[in-house]
Amino acid sequence: MSAEFMDFLKHNYAYVAIGEFKPGKFAEAERLFANAVSTYTHGFKGAYLLREEPNTDKGIALILWDNIEDMDSNRNETHEKILKDMAHLFVSPPTTSFYQVSSEISGKT
Repeated sequence: MSAEFMDFLKHNYAYVAIGEFKPGKFAEAERLFANAVSTYTHGFKGAYLLREEPNTDKGIALILWDNIEDMDSNRNETHEKILKDMAHLFVSPPTTSFYQVSSEISGKT
């Protein structure tokens, strides 16, 4: 099989965290999320922080990876400190899951 076809069959992975921040803490969490994501290098495909509605403190973090191992290998002291700094901002620990990206459809530019 050609390399192009094998690349077509390759699927990315998504790390998804769903949580709620303490009242008024979303902006601080957003800043820390951006700092954590800025430490990622190999295998990192992109990240999104979604806010449920304007002016709520509920959100979803979506981080895309080539594979799950890349996420683990991007953990470092800086990343772990940022996550520790973020922990007290949550009402309760977020729920987290991994998903295989089974379809990706790009919009027209």
